[in-house]
Amino acid sequence: MASIDISNVRKDFGIVQVLHGVDLAIGDGEFVVLVGPSGCGKSTLLRMIAGLEEVTAGEIRIDGARVNERAPKDRDIAMVFQSYALYPHMNVAQNMSYSLRLRKAAKDKIEAAVSNAAGKLGLQPLLERRPKALSGGQRQRVAMGRAIVRQPKAFLFDEPLSNLDARLREQMRAEIKKLHKDLGATSIYVTHDQIEAMTLADRIVAMHAGVVQQVGSPLELYDRPANLFVAGFIGSPAMNFLSARYEARDGKGAARLSDGTLIELPATYLIEEGAPITLGIRPEHVAMVPATPGGLQATVDLIEPTGFGIILHLGLHGLPFNVFTLDREALMAGPTVTVSFPQQHLHVFDHQGNRATQ
Repeated sequence: MASIDISNVRKDFGIVQVLHGVDLAIGDGEFVVLVGPSGCGKSTLLRMIAGLEEVTAGEIRIDGARVNERAPKDRDIAMVFQSYALYPHMNVAQNMSYSLRLRKAAKDKIEAAVSNAAGKLGLQPLLERRPKALSGGQRQRVAMGRAIVRQPKAFLFDEPLSNLDARLREQMRAEIKKLHKDLGATSIYVTHDQIEAMTLADRIVAMHAGVVQQVGSPLELYDRPANLFVAGFIGSPAMNFLSARYEARDGKGAARLSDGTLIELPATYLIEEGAPITLGIRPEHVAMVPATPGGLQATVDLIEPTGFGIILHLGLHGLPFNVFTLDREALMAGPTVTVSFPQQHLHVFDHQGNRATQ
């Protein structure tokens, strides 16, 4: 396995700048997930690491060696794509062993490598089948097995579960997590699905518009998002936001909403008096309370039971606002409810959209 170091990497397609100076250090054996909306540059960055796209500027090193000019086959990495890309005329064993046969590896080594990978992925009963006789999940396991037999320095996954249904994606996530634990392989995984990112990653790299927004563990990004983009992208249902103005009262911070409501904040912040701010709170942290002077009244637009919990879609100050609760009495909510925001769960962002400094 190997470390991967990305230093000030940029990518331009003509006059269009796609990546704007990405810096990222990935440790030996680490599982890093690149996450962000379509068009944020995550797949382009992965393809540059693989050698499938040229680097406009900057440097990529694998195991300490610069690889900018190396062909993909000389980088000793294996890639698993969204498309399975299996040879239809070959059976599972032949598909998995193809790269080793091209290298003219010894027959006993090929058989041992295929047997080992098939055992890890539960493919041993399927080795004689051709791809057309396999389910989508089985084909994806064959694609991963083909990568494993190469014993590369790093694995690159480009949205490998996008073509699977919800239940299969859940199953394959668990299998990929277990596989990484068994192999200890350096892995970079690209997805737009923040649930995949949260469940798989040692560290998440959140990207937007070709710029890395935040790097950290899944819970770091969830509990302390660096800016409004990360706060809104990570978490389902998404974080709620309210516009306000900052006030300092009796040595404490407070937020004045547009209707004049004053909400005390958990700390004081380095923000000018009267400056615009954004308050954030996750749906599961919103409290529904009896109608009181300190609460905010919201209209109930839609109630969604999920089985595990209930999502209330509300209207607050003319904006969509969600609450997630385990209390099934919420199913009987009337046309309006009263909500409040526990101070310890409030997130404060400055006028530039960055997490406010205390």
